[in-house]
Amino acid sequence: MSVNKNKRTERLKSLISSHADFPKPGITFRNIFPILRNPDAFDDLLCLIIEEIKSKAQLPDVIVGLDARGFLLGPVIALRLGIGFVPVRKVGKLPGKVEQVTYQLEYGTDTLEMEANAIKSNQNVIVIDDLIALGGTAAAACQLIRKHSATVLQCISVVELVALKGRDKIDAPVFSVIQF
Repeated sequence: MSVNKNKRTERLKSLISSHADFPKPGITFRNIFPILRNPDAFDDLLCLIIEEIKSKAQLPDVIVGLDARGFLLGPVIALRLGIGFVPVRKVGKLPGKVEQVTYQLEYGTDTLEMEANAIKSNQNVIVIDDLIALGGTAAAACQLIRKHSATVLQCISVVELVALKGRDKIDAPVFSVIQF
């Protein structure tokens, strides 16, 4: 990583606020909103992600953003790359025909949905979210994308909680801008 990239990454990390015992006891919430409130920092974040995407041999045809913070980053990244954006939402939030995947949580299950015609066969896709913790949501999104016979090039997050080893559950390359 270049010095400039390291410097930008450290600056972004310093802006993330931490909130102990939120949303429940024992969890430390990493809040990216201070980055989004700072236009220079937000631009640095977007640029770091776009630089990562452009560094690869294969460029994406579409960006998939995960409900809900992936919706804050995904459309802007897609716009800057000149490609489409597709939201993946929690069950019951999208109109029309949808594809679904249900996945295991630590306690129970959850379901993600995507509009049935949103991604075409053989398209190359990048998944964007704010956080990789246990990896279940990103892994489920990859399953959903592959149901459309598309290729997941990479899953990208702003923050990764490394000790939780969520990337091990994701069947695609993973890039995180900031690690805790």
